Amino acid sequence: MKNQEHEDAAKATIKAAIEASTSAATLLAATAMPMACVADASHATRTFLTDTLERFGFATSECAQLTALNAALDAGPPDLVVIGSSAGGIEACEMMELLAARDYDGKVLVLGPRTSPMVGAVRALGAKLGLAMLPLLATPFTAGTLRDAVAALVQPKQAPAPAVQTAEAVSARRPELMYQPKRDARTLALSGAAAMIAADRSSDGIALSERVIARLADDWRSFHAQTGAVEIAVELPIACLRDPVSVATLCRQLPDQRAFEGLIIEIDAAAAVAELGLLKAIAKQLRFRNIAISIKNVRDEWLPLSKLNDFPFVELKIARELVAGCAHDRSKLATCRHIIDLADAMGARTVAEGVDARDDFIALREIGVHLVQGGLFAAPMTPKRFAQSILARETSPR
Repeated sequence: MKNQEHEDAAKATIKAAIEASTSAATLLAATAMPMACVADASHATRTFLTDTLERFGFATSECAQLTALNAALDAGPPDLVVIGSSAGGIEACEMMELLAARDYDGKVLVLGPRTSPMVGAVRALGAKLGLAMLPLLATPFTAGTLRDAVAALVQPKQAPAPAVQTAEAVSARRPELMYQPKRDARTLALSGAAAMIAADRSSDGIALSERVIARLADDWRSFHAQTGAVEIAVELPIACLRDPVSVATLCRQLPDQRAFEGLIIEIDAAAAVAELGLLKAIAKQLRFRNIAISIKNVRDEWLPLSKLNDFPFVELKIARELVAGCAHDRSKLATCRHIIDLADAMGARTVAEGVDARDDFIALREIGVHLVQGGLFAAPMTPKRFAQSILARETSPR
């Protein structure tokens, strides 16, 4: 009877989540930083522009192609779209037409040679289509001339707020994420990445989690535009899955692209076991929303998990304290083996987190762990470094 109540509660939660609606404008209003999308075929140009705009206080995303720009608009219209001359005349004109067709009401900044007929034609088309065109940013340009070009969008510095409001102001910004590769234990091929909040996490509430997903979606689009799709997992508090509005916002923020194969949400094992019936029901429903559930920090929690009749979780992550030194600790290795055996029996996969020693890696691989993540292979890194040093190498022709 209790399980049925959990099932009914979960279905009601997901139904309410699907029906709940928050406009893109409301989501953007909750973000302290103006948004800028940089559309240019040149990776080097996009990197310079996004790095510089972020220093000016923008939250940025990148688009190398027309389809990526369309996806960025779906996620929530940015305050500024920068179109570089590397996009090419035809592509740049198509971007202008797309912005007009989507009734884009933000600012458009075109950069390129002042004497280029192609650049002039692109700007003229934007004006003809009724877009809000900023003055041309002539190349070559500097960080200073770029700042001057977008000065109207750069938010003025506010007077210092009272201490009680400082934490709220910090938490209102989209957090920066770090990414650590997850690798196949047998082949060491890249299998995905675990996203982590780079800054000090003073709160793990629903509002912060929604901003984490917004940042993660932007990063995924950037990865996809540069090197291809990658599976991403991120830890969220279980409270996010209890709240229907939070689930609706989460689903709406996910990339709406065919290459996006879904998001893995990691839930701490202790919290999962405490609300196992509800989490199990929610996991079943979220499958239809392209979201899978992973149980993180698994230690002795493998035992209550093993009593489930069905197992809707995609992954079990072995706690790092079990991983550390397991090669020389029979008790730790035995617990790791129980977790791996449970996942195998349930059709899930296992991830060993915090693999920092070669001996521990070899021991875990021998007992059948599926994926490994830790300092032995790579430390957490910024999105740009992850794309450049990991994704680019994995997707480059052999």
